[in-house]
Amino acid sequence: MRLLHLLAAVALCATAGISFGQAYPSRPVKIIVPFAAGGGPDVQTRQMAPKLAEALGGAVVVENRVGAAGIVAAEVVAQAAPDGYTLLAGSVSQVVQKILRPAAKFDPLGSFIPITVTNTAPVVLIVTADSPIKSAKELEEAIKANPGKFNYGSGGVGTAAHIAGATFASLRALSATHVPYRGSVEIMPALLGGQIQFAFPIVGTGVPHVKSGKARALAVSSPKRLPSLPDVPTLKELFGDELFVQESWGGLWAPAGTPAPVIAKLFAATRQAMADPALRAQYQAGGSEVELSASPEEFAAFMKAETGKWAKLIQISGAKAE
Repeated sequence: MRLLHLLAAVALCATAGISFGQAYPSRPVKIIVPFAAGGGPDVQTRQMAPKLAEALGGAVVVENRVGAAGIVAAEVVAQAAPDGYTLLAGSVSQVVQKILRPAAKFDPLGSFIPITVTNTAPVVLIVTADSPIKSAKELEEAIKANPGKFNYGSGGVGTAAHIAGATFASLRALSATHVPYRGSVEIMPALLGGQIQFAFPIVGTGVPHVKSGKARALAVSSPKRLPSLPDVPTLKELFGDELFVQESWGGLWAPAGTPAPVIAKLFAATRQAMADPALRAQYQAGGSEVELSASPEEFAAFMKAETGKWAKLIQISGAKAE
Protein backbone atom coordinates (compact mmCIF):
# COMPACT_ATOMS: atom_id res chain seq x y z
CA MET A 1 0.00 0.00 0.00
CA ARG A 2 2.84 2.37 0.87
CA LEU A 3 4.42 1.63 -2.52
CA LEU A 4 1.15 2.45 -4.28
CA HIS A 5 0.91 5.72 -2.37
CA LEU A 6 4.51 6.57 -3.28
CA LEU A 7 3.93 5.84 -6.96
CA ALA A 8 0.78 7.92 -6.90
CA ALA A 9 2.64 10.82 -5.29
CA VAL A 10 5.41 10.65 -7.90
CA ALA A 11 2.85 10.61 -10.70
CA LEU A 12 1.04 13.56 -9.14
CA CYS A 13 4.28 15.57 -8.86
CA ALA A 14 5.17 14.81 -12.47
CA THR A 15 1.70 15.82 -13.63
CA ALA A 16 1.86 19.00 -11.55
CA GLY A 17 5.27 19.85 -13.07
CA ILE A 18 3.92 19.45 -16.60
CA SER A 19 0.83 21.48 -15.74
CA PHE A 20 3.00 24.20 -14.16
CA GLY A 21 5.15 24.35 -17.26
CA GLN A 22 2.13 24.61 -19.54
CA ALA A 23 0.51 27.37 -17.44
CA TYR A 24 3.74 29.30 -17.02
CA PRO A 25 3.96 32.29 -17.03
CA SER A 26 0.78 33.46 -15.35
CA ARG A 27 2.36 36.69 -14.05
CA PRO A 28 5.32 38.89 -15.04
CA VAL A 29 8.77 37.30 -15.16
CA LYS A 30 11.44 39.48 -13.55
CA ILE A 31 15.03 39.53 -14.81
CA ILE A 32 17.52 40.89 -12.28
CA VAL A 33 20.44 42.76 -13.86
CA PRO A 34 23.50 42.96 -11.56
CA PHE A 35 24.78 46.24 -12.97
CA ALA A 36 23.69 49.86 -13.25
CA ALA A 37 21.09 51.10 -15.72
CA GLY A 38 22.59 52.34 -18.96
CA GLY A 39 25.56 49.96 -19.03
CA GLY A 40 26.04 47.31 -21.70
CA PRO A 41 24.46 44.37 -19.80
CA ASP A 42 21.46 46.48 -18.79
CA VAL A 43 20.86 47.82 -22.29
CA GLN A 44 21.09 44.37 -23.85
CA THR A 45 18.76 42.80 -21.31
CA ARG A 46 16.19 45.54 -21.94
CA GLN A 47 16.54 45.02 -25.68
CA MET A 48 15.88 41.30 -25.23
CA ALA A 49 13.00 41.57 -22.74
CA PRO A 50 10.19 42.45 -25.20
CA LYS A 51 11.18 39.62 -27.54
CA LEU A 52 11.39 37.18 -24.64
CA ALA A 53 7.97 38.32 -23.41
CA GLU A 54 6.55 37.73 -26.87
CA ALA A 55 8.05 34.25 -27.03
CA LEU A 56 6.82 33.36 -23.52
CA GLY A 57 3.36 34.81 -24.04
CA GLY A 58 3.62 36.97 -20.93
CA ALA A 59 5.21 40.09 -19.48
CA VAL A 60 8.94 40.41 -18.72
CA VAL A 61 10.29 43.20 -16.52
CA VAL A 62 13.90 44.18 -15.88
CA GLU A 63 15.16 45.26 -12.46
CA ASN A 64 18.65 46.53 -11.55
CA ARG A 65 20.23 45.31 -8.31
CA VAL A 66 23.63 46.97 -8.11
CA GLY A 67 26.28 46.06 -5.57
CA ALA A 68 29.55 44.18 -4.96
CA ALA A 69 30.25 43.67 -8.68
CA GLY A 70 27.22 41.44 -9.16
CA ILE A 71 27.20 39.57 -5.85
CA VAL A 72 24.12 41.34 -4.46
CA ALA A 73 21.97 40.43 -7.47
CA ALA A 74 23.25 36.85 -7.49
CA GLU A 75 22.42 36.38 -3.82
CA VAL A 76 18.93 37.82 -4.35
CA VAL A 77 18.14 35.41 -7.18
CA ALA A 78 19.78 32.44 -5.44
CA GLN A 79 17.37 32.95 -2.54
CA ALA A 80 14.30 33.62 -4.70
CA ALA A 81 11.44 31.16 -5.06
CA PRO A 82 12.36 28.53 -7.68
CA ASP A 83 9.25 29.13 -9.75
CA GLY A 84 10.63 30.74 -12.90
CA TYR A 85 9.45 34.24 -12.05
CA THR A 86 12.83 35.60 -10.90
CA LEU A 87 15.81 35.16 -13.23
CA LEU A 88 19.37 36.46 -13.20
CA ALA A 89 21.06 38.10 -16.15
CA GLY A 90 24.18 36.25 -15.09
CA SER A 91 27.64 36.52 -16.57
CA VAL A 92 31.26 35.57 -16.16
CA SER A 93 31.34 38.22 -13.43
CA GLN A 94 29.49 35.96 -10.99
CA VAL A 95 31.90 33.10 -11.73
CA VAL A 96 34.83 35.40 -11.04
CA GLN A 97 33.27 36.85 -7.89
CA LYS A 98 32.85 33.42 -6.34
CA ILE A 99 36.54 32.70 -7.00
CA LEU A 100 37.58 36.02 -5.45
CA ARG A 101 35.11 35.86 -2.58
CA PRO A 102 34.45 32.23 -1.59
CA ALA A 103 32.22 33.41 1.27
CA ALA A 104 29.68 34.94 -1.13
CA LYS A 105 26.25 33.45 -0.43
CA PHE A 106 25.77 31.87 -3.83
CA ASP A 107 27.47 29.29 -5.99
CA PRO A 108 27.32 29.73 -9.78
CA LEU A 109 27.50 25.95 -10.17
CA GLY A 110 25.05 25.05 -7.41
CA SER A 111 22.68 27.91 -6.64
CA PHE A 112 21.26 28.21 -10.15
CA ILE A 113 20.05 26.28 -13.13
CA PRO A 114 21.77 27.73 -16.21
CA ILE A 115 19.26 28.32 -19.03
CA THR A 116 21.40 29.47 -21.95
CA VAL A 117 24.29 31.72 -22.86
CA THR A 118 22.90 34.72 -24.74
CA ASN A 119 25.95 36.65 -25.90
CA THR A 120 29.70 36.99 -25.78
CA ALA A 121 31.82 40.13 -25.88
CA PRO A 122 35.47 41.05 -25.45
CA VAL A 123 36.68 44.13 -23.63
CA VAL A 124 38.11 47.18 -25.37
CA LEU A 125 41.09 49.16 -24.12
CA ILE A 126 40.15 52.86 -24.21
CA VAL A 127 41.58 56.27 -23.38
CA THR A 128 39.94 59.65 -23.90
CA ALA A 129 39.68 60.86 -27.48
CA ASP A 130 41.98 63.78 -26.74
CA SER A 131 44.65 61.67 -25.04
CA PRO A 132 48.15 61.93 -26.55
CA ILE A 133 48.32 58.12 -26.32
CA LYS A 134 47.48 56.61 -29.70
CA SER A 135 48.23 52.90 -29.22
CA ALA A 136 48.41 50.16 -26.59
CA LYS A 137 52.20 50.11 -26.87
CA GLU A 138 52.34 53.88 -26.31
CA LEU A 139 50.20 53.36 -23.22
CA GLU A 140 52.60 50.68 -22.00
CA GLU A 141 55.58 53.02 -22.54
CA ALA A 142 53.83 55.89 -20.73
CA ILE A 143 53.03 53.72 -17.71
CA LYS A 144 56.59 52.43 -17.54
CA ALA A 145 57.89 55.99 -17.70
CA ASN A 146 55.51 57.06 -14.92
CA PRO A 147 55.12 54.10 -12.56
CA GLY A 148 52.24 54.43 -10.12
CA LYS A 149 50.76 57.47 -11.84
CA PHE A 150 48.27 55.63 -14.09
CA ASN A 151 44.90 54.40 -12.86
CA TYR A 152 42.47 52.13 -14.65
CA GLY A 153 38.78 51.84 -13.83
CA SER A 154 36.19 49.09 -13.79
CA GLY A 155 32.60 48.47 -12.78
CA GLY A 156 33.81 46.62 -9.70
CA VAL A 157 36.30 44.12 -8.36
CA GLY A 158 36.30 40.92 -10.39
CA THR A 159 34.48 42.34 -13.41
CA ALA A 160 35.82 41.69 -16.90
CA ALA A 161 37.24 45.23 -16.98
CA HIS A 162 39.13 44.63 -13.73
CA ILE A 163 40.62 41.27 -14.73
CA ALA A 164 41.61 42.57 -18.17
CA GLY A 165 43.36 45.58 -16.63
CA ALA A 166 45.08 43.51 -13.96
CA THR A 167 46.20 40.94 -16.54
CA PHE A 168 47.55 43.69 -18.79
CA ALA A 169 49.52 45.18 -15.90
CA SER A 170 50.81 41.81 -14.73
CA LEU A 171 51.84 40.38 -18.10
CA ARG A 172 53.52 43.62 -19.18
CA ALA A 173 55.09 44.28 -15.73
CA LEU A 174 53.33 47.64 -15.32
CA SER A 175 52.62 49.63 -12.17
CA ALA A 176 49.01 50.82 -12.46
CA THR A 177 46.29 51.24 -9.85
CA HIS A 178 42.83 49.70 -10.11
CA VAL A 179 39.90 51.99 -9.25
CA PRO A 180 36.62 50.04 -8.86
CA TYR A 181 33.28 51.81 -9.35
CA ARG A 182 29.71 50.72 -8.61
CA GLY A 183 28.96 50.03 -12.26
CA SER A 184 30.38 50.22 -15.76
CA VAL A 185 28.42 53.41 -16.49
CA GLU A 186 30.76 55.25 -14.09
CA ILE A 187 33.88 54.38 -16.09
CA MET A 188 33.50 57.01 -18.80
CA PRO A 189 32.78 59.96 -16.46
CA ALA A 190 35.85 58.95 -14.44
CA LEU A 191 37.93 58.76 -17.60
CA LEU A 192 36.75 62.16 -18.82
CA GLY A 193 37.23 63.62 -15.35
CA GLY A 194 40.83 62.44 -15.15
CA GLN A 195 40.36 60.12 -12.16
CA ILE A 196 41.52 57.23 -14.35
CA GLN A 197 43.71 57.27 -17.46
CA PHE A 198 42.56 54.09 -19.20
CA ALA A 199 39.99 51.34 -18.90
CA PHE A 200 38.90 47.98 -20.31
CA PRO A 201 35.07 48.14 -20.44
CA ILE A 202 33.23 45.39 -22.24
CA VAL A 203 32.64 46.28 -25.88
CA GLY A 204 28.93 46.85 -25.33
CA THR A 205 29.77 49.60 -22.87
CA GLY A 206 32.88 51.01 -24.55
CA VAL A 207 32.04 51.05 -28.26
CA PRO A 208 29.23 53.65 -28.02
CA HIS A 209 31.69 56.10 -26.46
CA VAL A 210 34.21 55.37 -29.21
CA LYS A 211 31.55 55.90 -31.88
CA SER A 212 30.41 59.15 -30.23
CA GLY A 213 33.95 60.51 -30.31
CA LYS A 214 34.49 60.64 -26.54
CA ALA A 215 36.92 57.73 -26.37
CA ARG A 216 39.71 56.22 -28.45
CA ALA A 217 39.95 52.44 -28.79
CA LEU A 218 43.51 51.11 -28.59
CA ALA A 219 42.94 47.34 -28.62
CA VAL A 220 40.36 44.59 -28.07
CA SER A 221 40.63 41.29 -26.20
CA SER A 222 38.88 39.15 -28.83
CA PRO A 223 40.68 36.39 -30.80
CA LYS A 224 40.33 38.47 -33.97
CA ARG A 225 39.46 42.05 -34.86
CA LEU A 226 35.85 43.12 -34.44
CA PRO A 227 33.63 44.08 -37.39
CA SER A 228 32.51 47.14 -35.40
CA LEU A 229 36.16 48.23 -34.87
CA PRO A 230 38.02 46.87 -37.91
CA ASP A 231 41.02 49.19 -37.51
CA VAL A 232 41.59 48.35 -33.86
CA PRO A 233 44.14 45.55 -33.27
CA THR A 234 43.72 42.72 -30.78
CA LEU A 235 45.88 42.53 -27.67
CA LYS A 236 47.09 39.10 -28.78
CA GLU A 237 48.06 40.57 -32.14
CA LEU A 238 50.10 43.27 -30.40
CA PHE A 239 51.72 41.26 -27.62
CA GLY A 240 51.55 37.66 -28.88
CA ASP A 241 50.14 36.16 -25.69
CA GLU A 242 47.08 33.89 -25.73
CA LEU A 243 46.23 35.02 -22.19
CA PHE A 244 45.18 38.37 -23.60
CA VAL A 245 42.24 36.66 -25.32
CA GLN A 246 39.46 37.29 -22.82
CA GLU A 247 35.76 37.31 -23.66
CA SER A 248 32.96 38.12 -21.32
CA TRP A 249 29.65 36.31 -21.69
CA GLY A 250 26.12 36.75 -20.48
CA GLY A 251 23.26 34.36 -19.98
CA LEU A 252 20.09 33.61 -18.06
CA TRP A 253 19.98 31.64 -14.81
CA ALA A 254 17.06 30.48 -12.68
CA PRO A 255 17.21 29.55 -8.98
CA ALA A 256 18.12 25.93 -8.28
CA GLY A 257 15.00 23.80 -7.95
CA THR A 258 13.05 25.52 -10.72
CA PRO A 259 10.85 22.85 -12.37
CA ALA A 260 12.28 21.24 -15.49
CA PRO A 261 9.25 22.11 -17.67
CA VAL A 262 9.71 25.80 -16.79
CA ILE A 263 13.44 25.66 -17.61
CA ALA A 264 12.60 24.00 -20.92
CA LYS A 265 10.08 26.73 -21.73
CA LEU A 266 12.51 29.49 -20.81
CA PHE A 267 15.25 27.88 -22.89
CA ALA A 268 13.03 27.57 -25.96
CA ALA A 269 11.64 31.10 -25.54
CA THR A 270 15.09 32.64 -25.15
CA ARG A 271 16.35 30.91 -28.28
CA GLN A 272 13.28 32.16 -30.15
CA ALA A 273 13.79 35.70 -28.87
CA MET A 274 17.49 35.79 -29.71
CA ALA A 275 16.82 34.53 -33.24
CA ASP A 276 15.15 37.84 -34.08
CA PRO A 277 17.33 39.55 -36.75
CA ALA A 278 16.69 43.05 -35.40
CA LEU A 279 17.69 42.03 -31.88
CA ARG A 280 20.84 40.31 -33.12
CA ALA A 281 21.72 43.47 -35.05
CA GLN A 282 21.28 45.55 -31.90
CA TYR A 283 23.62 43.28 -29.97
CA GLN A 284 26.21 43.35 -32.74
CA ALA A 285 25.99 47.14 -32.99
CA GLY A 286 26.87 47.24 -29.31
CA GLY A 287 29.87 44.97 -29.84
CA SER A 288 28.39 41.65 -28.70
CA GLU A 289 27.81 38.51 -30.69
CA VAL A 290 24.69 36.47 -30.00
CA GLU A 291 25.77 33.00 -28.82
CA LEU A 292 23.30 30.39 -27.63
CA SER A 293 23.80 27.13 -25.77
CA ALA A 294 22.62 23.91 -27.37
CA SER A 295 20.95 23.02 -24.06
CA PRO A 296 20.90 24.07 -20.40
CA GLU A 297 23.21 21.13 -19.73
CA GLU A 298 25.75 22.46 -22.23
CA PHE A 299 25.64 25.85 -20.51
CA ALA A 300 26.31 24.14 -17.16
CA ALA A 301 29.34 22.32 -18.61
CA PHE A 302 30.57 25.58 -20.15
CA MET A 303 30.32 27.34 -16.78
CA LYS A 304 32.36 24.59 -15.15
CA ALA A 305 35.11 25.02 -17.75
CA GLU A 306 34.98 28.81 -17.39
CA THR A 307 35.48 28.50 -13.63
CA GLY A 308 38.83 26.79 -14.23
CA LYS A 309 39.90 29.27 -16.91
CA TRP A 310 39.13 32.40 -14.88
CA ALA A 311 40.72 30.95 -11.76
CA LYS A 312 43.95 30.76 -13.77
CA LEU A 313 43.56 34.32 -15.11
CA ILE A 314 42.91 35.66 -11.63
CA GLN A 315 46.02 33.92 -10.34
CA ILE A 316 48.14 35.37 -13.16
CA SER A 317 46.71 38.86 -12.78
CA GLY A 318 47.10 38.88 -9.02
CA ALA A 319 43.59 40.31 -8.73
CA LYS A 320 42.17 40.23 -5.22
CA ALA A 321 38.92 41.24 -3.58
CA GLU A 322 39.42 44.74 -2.19
